[in-house]
Amino acid sequence: MSDLVTGDAVVLGLRPARVPSRALAFALDLFVYLTGYLIVSVGLLFATASLDEAAAAAVTVASFVLVLVGVPIAVETLSHGRSLGKLACGLRVVREDGGPIRFRHALVRGAMGVVELLATFGSVACIASLVSERGRRLGDVFGGTLVIRERVPGARVMPVPPPPPWLAGRFAGLDLSAVPEGLWLAVRQYLTRMNQLDPSIGAAMAAKLADELVLRTGAPPPAGVPAAAYLMAVVHERQSRDAARAFGRPPWQEHQQQGVAAALPYPAQVQVQAPVPYAAPAQAAAPVAPAPEVAPVRPAGGSGFAPPS
Repeated sequence: MSDLVTGDAVVLGLRPARVPSRALAFALDLFVYLTGYLIVSVGLLFATASLDEAAAAAVTVASFVLVLVGVPIAVETLSHGRSLGKLACGLRVVREDGGPIRFRHALVRGAMGVVELLATFGSVACIASLVSERGRRLGDVFGGTLVIRERVPGARVMPVPPPPPWLAGRFAGLDLSAVPEGLWLAVRQYLTRMNQLDPSIGAAMAAKLADELVLRTGAPPPAGVPAAAYLMAVVHERQSRDAARAFGRPPWQEHQQQGVAAALPYPAQVQVQAPVPYAAPAQAAAPVAPAPEVAPVRPAGGSGFAPPS
């Protein structure tokens, strides 16, 4: 990897392309350009049949220079250093400071390419690339350019931490249309790396990003909400809206979610109730035995009827 430092003191980690990938990209470009040159030559052969030998030779040389020199220069200038072969191999021509090339860079590379690529069949370019620490040929050295690899293994993308539960759904009515993508990217990068930062530096960055977000949305956060929690909640709200647009969500579910979120109080408004002491259930009274039945007293020797008074 080549560490280049820009004018803003930002270190750029660039991966210079080596001889095998550059040779493959050049072979693909040369095949395309030679195919185009043959097609143009056949067309000019019929168009210049009535001309003399000198004029036909001049047209042939002009077509050679135009197709094999002018076209590569124009392609690299318009595509900012990505020809067809470089695009297929994941390569790109950039300036030494990492910026996109311009016409003068492509012109120097194309002019030197006639000598070190076409005239010597690429031998000079291979030797120069093998000797150079960053794999540059003579056209790169004189033009101030560098061929880098754009397709590199990507780093693991860390998810954005979820907001606190008491902030979920609090910003459902927030207008996020004026927030640029650059600010979203900065907020996401901060949230995914905030645990790796110094606490004081992380708090200052969170406050700065929260101020910019408030300035774009026009709605300040509720009192007592930390800046990092505010950023988490707003990013979570945007992700929820993106998911709703992509996959759809019934309207009743949105209203229900907003209603549940509105019923959730902020931490400052949560009232902690004293625990209710446990009361043991009263013991049930012992069951009362029924009174024994008393048999009626009957007169001795009677039939059970009472005598008349």
